[in-house]
Amino acid sequence: MSDALPIEVTSPTPLLELRGISKEFPGVKALDDVSFAIYPGEVHMLLGENGAGKSSLMKVLCGAYRADSGEFYHKGEKVAVNSTADAQKLGIAVIFQEFSLVPYLDIAQNIFLGREPKGRIPGTIDRRQILVDARRVLGTIGFDIDPSTTVDKLGVAQQQMVEIAKAISQNARILVMDEPTAALSDRETELLFALIARLKADGVSIVYISHRMAEVFALGDRITVLRDGRRIDGVRPADVTPDQLVRMMVGRNVDMTYPRHFAAKPGEVLLEVKGLTAPTGISDINIEVRRGEIVGLCGLVGSGRSEVARAIFGADPVTSGEIVFDGKTISGEPDLATRRGIALIPESRKSEGLALLRSVSDNLVVSALRKLFPSGLFDQRRAQRTSDGLIRQLRIATPSARQTVGLLSGGNQQKVVIGKWLAAGSKLFIFDEPTRGIDIGAKSEIFALIDRLVAEGAAALMISSEQVEICHVCDRAYVMREGRIAGHLTRNELTEENIVRLGMHHA
Repeated sequence: MSDALPIEVTSPTPLLELRGISKEFPGVKALDDVSFAIYPGEVHMLLGENGAGKSSLMKVLCGAYRADSGEFYHKGEKVAVNSTADAQKLGIAVIFQEFSLVPYLDIAQNIFLGREPKGRIPGTIDRRQILVDARRVLGTIGFDIDPSTTVDKLGVAQQQMVEIAKAISQNARILVMDEPTAALSDRETELLFALIARLKADGVSIVYISHRMAEVFALGDRITVLRDGRRIDGVRPADVTPDQLVRMMVGRNVDMTYPRHFAAKPGEVLLEVKGLTAPTGISDINIEVRRGEIVGLCGLVGSGRSEVARAIFGADPVTSGEIVFDGKTISGEPDLATRRGIALIPESRKSEGLALLRSVSDNLVVSALRKLFPSGLFDQRRAQRTSDGLIRQLRIATPSARQTVGLLSGGNQQKVVIGKWLAAGSKLFIFDEPTRGIDIGAKSEIFALIDRLVAEGAAALMISSEQVEICHVCDRAYVMREGRIAGHLTRNELTEENIVRLGMHHA
C-alpha cells in the first residue's frame, strides 16, 4: 500500500490538496487518513468499489460533509472547507449522478438559481439579462439550445449539460463528475468527452469517478484508487493495466469477462409476449423467455427497452397484445405479477426500487411478506433471519440489517433490490440496467448471481446499454429500435457489431 503524496506532475503546486482526511459515521469509517491532490488542467480519475469512500471524499471536497480530521490547501495555502459556500469560493463544483435541477424552471433559471440578476424594480429579476447570460455560458460549452426551455423537457444528456453550465457560471475551476456517462448514448458520450477536452484546455481540473475502464484510460491523466476508505495508490494510466487497477480496487483478482455456462438446452417457455402495444411508445412486441436462460433486450437509449419491461410487470398500461406467464395469461398490475413470480429490478433503484427511509431489513422482506407471513402476522425474528441471510449471501456492505437503506452506496442498494426478489421466490427476473453505477467487483458478483438463478430453473430478461455485457452474459438477445423489435440474435450471432447494426439501421 502506498500512502505517499501524488506522483510528480508538471505543476509543482496542486490547485487543491487534501491531507489526512478522515470521516466517520455511526458504525462506518468512510474515510481513513486519505490524501488527495488536484493539479490545474488535469483529469484525475477516482476509482474504487461501491462503498470505498469515493462519494464521501467528494462530499468532503465540496463541503457537503465536514471532515473529522485533516487539512485543505488551495494553491499551497491552508484553507478551511466547512460548507458548500466555502467550496464554491474556491471554485469547486460537483455534478452528482442525481442532478440538482428544478424540473419546472427553465434552463436560465436553473443556471443562475439564487444568483439571478436584479431588475430595476426592487425585488424583481432582470429576465432579459438572465437569458443573455445563460446563452453566453451555454455557448462556452458548445450547447446550442434556447435557455427559456424548461428542464423537464430535456433528456438526461441535456440536463447534464445544464449542470455543467451551472458550474461554469460559478467560475468553477475544479469540476467533479460522478459517473457522468451512466445514462448517455455513445454519441452523447463523445460530445461529453469533447467538452471535457475543452474545459481541460481552459485550465479547469476535473475529478472523474467512473467504473468503466475504457473511460479511465481514454481520459485520465492520473488515477487515485480507494479501498475501504483508504487511499491505496496513485498511478498514471500508462504505468498500469486494467487488471492491476482491479486488483488495487478489490484486493483480489476479478475475472472481467463474466464467464458462464450457456444454456445448451433451455427449459420450457416461461414468458411469452405476443403483439404487445402500449401508450408509452412500444408496438407489436413479440418475445419469449425460457427457463434456464438469460435473454438480452438491447438497443439505443430511448428505443423502448424499459417500456417493455414495465409493461410486462404491469407498471404501465397496455392497449393490446397478450402476456402469457407460466402457461397463464396475465394482465394489469404489479401486485399480480409479483404474486405470480415476476420480479422487476428497475433502472432507477432510488425512485422505483427502494423505500430509502426504511431499513435494509424492511426493504429485503417487503416483496416476500405473503410468502414469509402467510397468516398475516409479522414475525420480527423470521424477518431478521431472512434479511441477515440475504446480507451474507449478497455480500451487502452494511453495519447491520437495521441500517437505513438510503445511506448505503449505490452498488449495495442495487444488491438490496435484487435481494428482495430472492426472498419472494421469483421465477422470472427482469433486470433493467442491473450494473449501472456499480463497480467491477460487484458486477462480477451480480452476473454470477444471475447465472446461478437461471441454473436453478429461473429465467432472466436483461436490459443493458453496455453491449459487451449482453454479448458475454446472454444466451440470445432481442434488439429494439424506435419502440419495436428490430431483430433477434442467437448465441452465435450475438456480437456488438450485429447489435449496433440492428439498433441503428434498417436491416
